[in-house]
Amino acid sequence: ARLEDDGSLDTAFEPGSGADDEIYTAVLQPDDRIMVGGIFNSYNGSGKYIARSNDDGTGDTGFTASGTGPDYEIYSIAIQSDGKILIGGNFEHYNSTACSYLARLNSDGSLDTGFKTENGPNSTVGCIAIQGDGKILVGGGFTTYNGIMRNFISRVIK
Repeated sequence: ARLEDDGSLDTAFEPGSGADDEIYTAVLQPDDRIMVGGIFNSYNGSGKYIARSNDDGTGDTGFTASGTGPDYEIYSIAIQSDGKILIGGNFEHYNSTACSYLARLNSDGSLDTGFKTENGPNSTVGCIAIQGDGKILVGGGFTTYNGIMRNFISRVIK
C-alpha cells in the first residue's frame, strides 16, 4: 500500500497481487520506481526475493533477476548514484554465481560481476548505507569481512 500525505490510502497505487510472503525492504529509486526485497516467491507474478515496480505499483518488466536471481532472502537494498543496486541478505548465490550475503546488480537486475567482495562477510547482511563519498557501509550478523574481524559492521570501498 502507499499512503497520501494525510495518511489516507493512495488508491492510484495498485500493486496487483503484490507479494506472496514478507517484504523486508522497500527503496524508492530516483525515477520513482520501487525496489522490494524479502522472502517472497512471487511479487505481482514475477520476482523471487527481489522485484521492482513502477511508481503506480504495476510490475516493472524492465527489471528481472535474470536466471535464478538470489537463492534466498533479501534484507536490504541501496541504490548507488550510478543506478546500480546493492543487495544484502541471507543469500549465497545470484544466478548461480557465488556472492555470499552481498552483491551489486545492474539497473536491469543482472549481476554486476565487476563488484568483487572477495570473501566478503561471513554471514548475513541486514543493512546497507552509502556514504557521501560512495563508500558502502554494511551491517548484519557477520563477524568477519574478507577474513578480517569486523563484528557486525564494515565499510566496503568500491
